[in-house]
Amino acid sequence: MSRDIPIHSWPGSYYINTEKRWVSGTLSLTCTTLRFTSDKAEESLASVRLSRIMEIKMESSSFIFSTLTVLEEGNVKHWFGSLRPNRVVVYNVLEHFWRERLLSPSGVPTSKAAPLSKGKELISLVSGAQRRLEDTGKVLTHQGEQFDNIMQGLDKIESDLGVADKLLSELESPPWWPFGKLPWKSQQEAKCEQAAQSHASGSGSKGAGRQGLIVSIPAIVSKGGQLDLKPGSLTVLVSSLEVRDSSSRLLHCFERGEVDDVRVHSPYELSVRQRFIGKPDISYRLLSARMPEVLSVLEMQYKKKVEFMPEYSAFQTTPAASPCNPEGADSVWSAATSLFQHCHETEVPMEVPAGDLTQLQVKVLQPTVTEAEAQELKQMLLQLKNLALEAESELERQDEALDVLASSTDRATMNIDRHSRRMRKLL
Repeated sequence: MSRDIPIHSWPGSYYINTEKRWVSGTLSLTCTTLRFTSDKAEESLASVRLSRIMEIKMESSSFIFSTLTVLEEGNVKHWFGSLRPNRVVVYNVLEHFWRERLLSPSGVPTSKAAPLSKGKELISLVSGAQRRLEDTGKVLTHQGEQFDNIMQGLDKIESDLGVADKLLSELESPPWWPFGKLPWKSQQEAKCEQAAQSHASGSGSKGAGRQGLIVSIPAIVSKGGQLDLKPGSLTVLVSSLEVRDSSSRLLHCFERGEVDDVRVHSPYELSVRQRFIGKPDISYRLLSARMPEVLSVLEMQYKKKVEFMPEYSAFQTTPAASPCNPEGADSVWSAATSLFQHCHETEVPMEVPAGDLTQLQVKVLQPTVTEAEAQELKQMLLQLKNLALEAESELERQDEALDVLASSTDRATMNIDRHSRRMRKLL
């Protein structure tokens, strides 16, 4: 199960209170549990669910230095020391995942995780698919706005080419032309200035605030190969990726065309790199409990630049889950298939012995999906259908815009070549 695979591990030591001694081992963090395993016996000395943690602190005294304490429900305190690279890094990561676990709806402390019914499981999966489709719709909308801006830019280029054509016609007129300036020149210049002013005001209004925001998540950030993990955030925009620190100060902005690769190490950890010639590359490594929300957007935006590392394969046994999004949207069809198979297996055969008929009838009569769950699924599927239809209409509109852009670009290129030839003749 991917829930038992460590997201991050640190060598350190654990204090056994009953024996009054320290034991060296490894502190591991999974998406639901904090666990310490000894090096010699390779046994678990401490295992604490994130939902049962009440407090995480960095403490020290005259006897114990540089320790990290975890207070569990029932007033049970666990002491961890000699953590490498240092306790501050471990504290930042643990505090981030613990906080996100508490803030998420699924982070309510429970003694035992109650198994979800098939209906609830399908509702959760369809909800994840709906969120992913909504993110896709946001990207398509911002992409359409970019196409509209390109269209406006091409219109301005055509207007400027019209002015150039008039000026070239005046320069090509014979020297004995007695009327000086052509009468349409002043009118054309006025129109050109007005168009430039409107374009400048439009770009100024768009520059106010961050336009094209898709998603922003808290994250633990480190630059390059440094082990100093600090709290921060990752913001995904239509045209760039922004990495910020805990005070929202911009650390680096990766423009969309400048990103060379996005390496996914786990469903909760990735690194972004920008290559340079003659100087060191710029690379940031980000760890977040809400990273699965971003991965679907990055896969769509950067496509071939996204690379899944070998260590990511260990998490592929089950869908990637975060505290805020327990289930992945990609498993909707597999869950539906398993539900169909379950229903098929419980079907009553044509000939049944009399003694077994009652048990089979009871098994069949147990509803896999209740009426209320079926109605909720119906409403969610209708919303998915509407979102898909809106995405389809937006794609059709953008296809038409691309055709117009292609024709306008060809026309502008021909006009520029023609004006260049006329200018060379004047020289």
